[in-house]
Amino acid sequence: MAKTKTTTEEEKKVEGAPEEMTGEEKKAPSKTPKKKIVSGVLHVEATFNNTKVLFSDKIGNTLFWGSAGAMGFRGAKKGTPFAASKVGDVIGGKAAALGVKDADVVILGVGSGREPAVRAFMAHGIEVTSILDATPVPHNGPKAKKPRRV
Repeated sequence: MAKTKTTTEEEKKVEGAPEEMTGEEKKAPSKTPKKKIVSGVLHVEATFNNTKVLFSDKIGNTLFWGSAGAMGFRGAKKGTPFAASKVGDVIGGKAAALGVKDADVVILGVGSGREPAVRAFMAHGIEVTSILDATPVPHNGPKAKKPRRV
């Protein structure tokens, strides 16, 4: 006796053209924040070649960060005040979406992006409670490098 194969409705659905997904549909991630943070710390590292901005909570856990290089600026444009303001604007938008009301600011470095990054961050309605300049300054340690001749 030859066995004949009978197809059920479920097998026909699998073999046929794809139909709408039922049950488990993929959803886009929601834009609502997972946790509410009222205050945090904004770290700005402004060098001559780049500006990096990092936002953390009061304990020191990094929430998000950005830099002029990560924003798409290349070469000498990374160290400009315009690039720093764009980075501060992006981080300020993310912080505002998280529900941040106030932030402390810690600035490192002597680059030209120090103030523009903080000003762009403040433009999102976040109050800056304190600004600390933590730029490392030598107290006459080892002999300095000879100056560049340009």
